Amino acid sequence: MPKADKKNKKPKRTEGGPVRLSVRKTYKLFIGGAFPRSESGRSYVVHDADGAFLANASLASRKDVRDAVVAARKAFGPWAARTAYNRGQILYRIAEMLEGRRAQFVAELRATGRSAEAAGAEVDAAVDRWVWYAGWADKVAAVAGNPNAVAGPFLNISTPVPTGVVGVLAPEGSPLLGLASVLAPAIATGNTAVAVADSPLVAVTFAEVLATSDLPGGVVNILTGHRAELAPWLAGHMDVNALDLAGASAELAAECERAAASNLKRVLRPADEDWHADPGLRRLTAFLETRTVWHPVGV
Repeated sequence: MPKADKKNKKPKRTEGGPVRLSVRKTYKLFIGGAFPRSESGRSYVVHDADGAFLANASLASRKDVRDAVVAARKAFGPWAARTAYNRGQILYRIAEMLEGRRAQFVAELRATGRSAEAAGAEVDAAVDRWVWYAGWADKVAAVAGNPNAVAGPFLNISTPVPTGVVGVLAPEGSPLLGLASVLAPAIATGNTAVAVADSPLVAVTFAEVLATSDLPGGVVNILTGHRAELAPWLAGHMDVNALDLAGASAELAAECERAAASNLKRVLRPADEDWHADPGLRRLTAFLETRTVWHPVGV
């Protein structure tokens, strides 16, 4: 409690008003649109670039991975069924919300050792990336799909459809831009995602952006903790359809690829595309499958 002044028994005042207690933020997981603590009750300390204490963050467990996959699977059908135009609107809304909290993200990125200029540039790049993928949401089908020439009285059309639940190891180094680069293309094309993030402050604050946008609960789930502990469980989960290993080391990527073979997951390896670069179609099409429809002519 604030110390009372011995003379008038009132709280000490600063220039801007009375002394206030620090309201420290609790950094939890983001699963199914809610913010639960880890079921294990574990947490870990987050330090700033100088080694000073910043916060305690939830340390996700294997059970949290399973809960996140269940939430993503439940959200997949309704999310994939939405029109591509509507998904694009929601991604654009995420960009709007991210822009509105620019100062907060700059402060959290600066706590990791970045300069004000570098932190601001990363936030701006992340906003631009969400806008870019929002614009592609209702256009990728026209680019990736096509009518096929067949010998016979048939109309043959191929169209892309989402793969399902995508497990994501978020990149290190640029936490906000990294999340935008791996999550936006996955959900723009109708997939749902379970992401493991190593930078809990930025990741959980970004989860608050998702929770207050129009994104349905479960479409994106974010776990904080040790990727070496969580990634193998995510890679081996039989209800995960694909993996994006953008943030994996060579050794961890190899381990995840072996686990992913259990149900023939699609795998986007760290070396397959530089996520730092200007976004291209590779990530938009990485987690799409092709559905071909035959229709008799004249029927």
